[in-house]
Amino acid sequence: MADFAFLSVVELARLLRQKKASATELATYFLDRLERVGPRFNAVVTVTRERALAEAAQADREIRQGKWRSPLHGIPYGVKDLLATKDYPTTWGAEPYRQQKFVSDATVIERVGAAGAVLVAKLAMVELAGGMGYNQANASFTGPGKTPWNPNYWSGGSSSGPGAAVAAGLVPFAIGSETSGSILTPAAYCGVTGLRPTYGLVSRHGAMALAWTMDKLGPLGRSAEDCGIVLFHMAGKDPKDPSSVDRPHPLTPSPSRRGGTKFRIGVPKGADKDIQAEVAANFRQALKVLEDRVEVVEDVELPDLPYGAVAGMIIAAEGASAFEDLLKDGRLSQLTAPEDRTGGYPALAVSAPDYLRALRVRRPMQRALDDFLKKFDALAVPTRTTVANPIDKPFRDGWPGVTGGANVIGPTNVVGVPGISVPNGFGVQGLPTGLSFTSRAFDEGKLIALGRLYQERTDWHRRQPVIA
Repeated sequence: MADFAFLSVVELARLLRQKKASATELATYFLDRLERVGPRFNAVVTVTRERALAEAAQADREIRQGKWRSPLHGIPYGVKDLLATKDYPTTWGAEPYRQQKFVSDATVIERVGAAGAVLVAKLAMVELAGGMGYNQANASFTGPGKTPWNPNYWSGGSSSGPGAAVAAGLVPFAIGSETSGSILTPAAYCGVTGLRPTYGLVSRHGAMALAWTMDKLGPLGRSAEDCGIVLFHMAGKDPKDPSSVDRPHPLTPSPSRRGGTKFRIGVPKGADKDIQAEVAANFRQALKVLEDRVEVVEDVELPDLPYGAVAGMIIAAEGASAFEDLLKDGRLSQLTAPEDRTGGYPALAVSAPDYLRALRVRRPMQRALDDFLKKFDALAVPTRTTVANPIDKPFRDGWPGVTGGANVIGPTNVVGVPGISVPNGFGVQGLPTGLSFTSRAFDEGKLIALGRLYQERTDWHRRQPVIA
C-alpha cells in the first residue's frame, strides 16, 4: 500500500482527482495507522471505522460520477473529543464523561462532512480542556499527550491529540479548540501548523463549552495552505450558535498585498529575550527568511491592560457555570490530575459583579488592541518561549530559568483575534519550535498568506518524525 502518512490535503486531493488513490484506500490506511501508532502518543480516544468507511464509500461513488464537493472530498480527518459526534462517545477527555453520547454531530463536523471529508477518529485532549487548572501533562484518562518528535515530552494542551495525530501522520488534518493557547501550543510542540480563527467566525454548536465568550474552534494541519482550506469549510454563520457571524471569505487576500507592498510586521518588546536560546535563534532566522517581503518594526508595546486578570475571571466564572453539575455532585474527584479534582471549586466564589466587570473591561480592551493592531499586518513572536515540557514534571519545573518573552497568546485570546503558528526549526532534545503571527479580527487571510510565504521558502513543515 502507498505511504500517504505525511502528504498534505492538497497532495492527497490531487491523488484522488488523478485516480491514483480512492477515498476508501485513504480511509483504510489512516484507520489502520490510528489503531497501530496512535496509542504510542496517547493521541486517540475512538477510531470511527464504521462511519469512516461508509463516508469514504459515498465519496468514491460521487467522485466516480464527477461530483466533486470540495478540495476536502474524500480526505480523512480527526476531531478533538469535545466535538459531539452522533453514535460515538464524546468524552471531553474526562473520566466522568467517558460514556457520554450525543444524538447529532457538531456543526463543524456537519460542515466539513458536507465538503466530503471523512471522519476517522475522535482525538485525545486534556480533561475538560484544562478548565480545572491542570499543571502537568498527565491530565486525561488517555494519559499524557506525547509529541512524536520525542515521546518523553508533551504534545501540548489542550488539543494534545490533534497536534500529535497530525505530527505522527495519523490524520492529514484535525480540528482542535482554543480558549487560551490550545491550538497554537500543540502546533508548536508537535511541529505542525495551527490556525486559531477570530472568535465567532466558526460555530461552536455541539462543542463542549469551557468559556463560551472565549472558546474558538480551528484546524491543525501540515501547512498554512491546508489550514486555510479547512477553515473555509468550517466558517460561517450558524443559527444554532448566536455568537457566530457572517463574514467574507476568510481566505480573501488583503488589498494591500495585491500591489506587492511589504507586510508590516510588529515584534513586541522582549519577544525573544530571556527565552530558550534555540527558540530565539529560530525566530530571528525566520524573520530573516522573510526580510525581502516584510518590514519589521521592533520593540512595539501592546496597550498596558489587565489581560490576564480579565481572562482568568471570565474563564473561572464561565467554566464554573459550564461544569456546575460536576462541581456540585462530587464527580470532580474522578478526574485524572490530582490538582483538577479540586481546581474548579474556587471559581464558585466568583461574584456576578466581578464577572460582569470583567466583561465590561474587555470591551475597551478590544478597541485598544484593535487600534494597536491597525498599525501592522501582523505581530510576530515565537509561539512558545520553550520547546515542549517533559511529561514527567509539573509545567513550572519543566524548563527553569526562562523568564522572558512577550505574552501575546493571552491578550489576543481574551479579545478574540486570530493567530497562526508554523514550524520554524528545532531546539533542545530535537524538539520543534514555532513562529506565530497575530492579526486584527477577521484578517485570517493575511495570516494564511504569511504562513504560506514562509513555508514556500522553508521545509520545516515537511520534516517528519521517525516512527518505526
